[in-house]
Amino acid sequence: MRILSRKNQDREKAATGEQASAPVEVEPDPGPKVPDRTEPTATDPGRAASPVETVPADPAAARAIPAEPAPAVEEELAKVEEEAAAEQTEIRLKAADLLAPDMRTMNRPKAEPPTDPVDHAEVISLANQKGGVAKTTSTLNLAVALAELGNRVLCVDLDPQGNLTMSQGIDPDKVEKSMYDVLVDDLPISEIIVHREIDIAVASLDLAGAEIAMSTRIGRERSLEKALKEVQTDYDYICIDTPPSLGLLTINALTASNKVIIPVQCEYLSMRGLVQLQNTLTMIQENLNPDVQIAGILPTMFDSRTLHAREAVSMLEETFGDLVFKSRIRKAVKFAEAPVRGSSVLKYDTQSRAASYYRNLAKEVLNDGSS
Repeated sequence: MRILSRKNQDREKAATGEQASAPVEVEPDPGPKVPDRTEPTATDPGRAASPVETVPADPAAARAIPAEPAPAVEEELAKVEEEAAAEQTEIRLKAADLLAPDMRTMNRPKAEPPTDPVDHAEVISLANQKGGVAKTTSTLNLAVALAELGNRVLCVDLDPQGNLTMSQGIDPDKVEKSMYDVLVDDLPISEIIVHREIDIAVASLDLAGAEIAMSTRIGRERSLEKALKEVQTDYDYICIDTPPSLGLLTINALTASNKVIIPVQCEYLSMRGLVQLQNTLTMIQENLNPDVQIAGILPTMFDSRTLHAREAVSMLEETFGDLVFKSRIRKAVKFAEAPVRGSSVLKYDTQSRAASYYRNLAKEVLNDGSS
């Protein structure tokens, strides 16, 4: 048996008349098939994937093909995004409704029509952090002068020294219940009011510890204001004698007051305390009692014979103008003698000049302060 080579086989076939076999062409391997990204994938059959641009072999052809998704795919994507946004909005609104309902849609009770106005007492504090400026003397005698003009007047002794209480013949050491019990133990103020020339809410030496006892209470600055609500309609005027400091007791007085009268001794050192009192009053207006106002500055212990006293009054008038009362409380021995008798100077010596000073002041107060 002959074994012929390929070339010999072709020659033999040619001799016998058979056609030579054509060379076999082998196609190149195209590689793994790339899936069409425009169709839904197996992992997410319900969501259309973003189209992928097919990169042609010719770079020139690549520049000619626009990289834009098919319109149908773009519409489907927009629809899916709108549904997701609507779902999130719905959830957010429901949570807001549960946590904080819209106040505008809530039913609010209608305001009751105003009834007849009830007269309330005008509360006047006499305050100055400097001692010895005639606060107690002015509080008592102004209250008695207002009562002489037909007003119902209550005096509140908020000074732990109890000088106002003593000036009406009451011994603070023998008082069983006082303003301490009102401020600290919430005792009704009507239970400590004593009737003398005018009604007086008495003080005792225990009041010195009131600031410490009140220091931990919530709303301690409004303790006096709450206590006075019980008797607001029983009086026309409530005059408060404050201690010579700007502590919690004085803050209580200013918070409960409509007006403040500032007694100022006609001396330079006494006048310097006005700045600090003004700062305290501004803080009270901003945080506790926006309605409190200075009714006037009252020059006390005025001695017209001394140049220093006249210059002090002139300085007050230049600085504060119309806030300075026209009344001048001049020095008089009657002011020292009257408390010994347990009375005001208006009762002790009715026709004296000392009594006339406070009668003039009461008229100014009734005419709405200084003018």
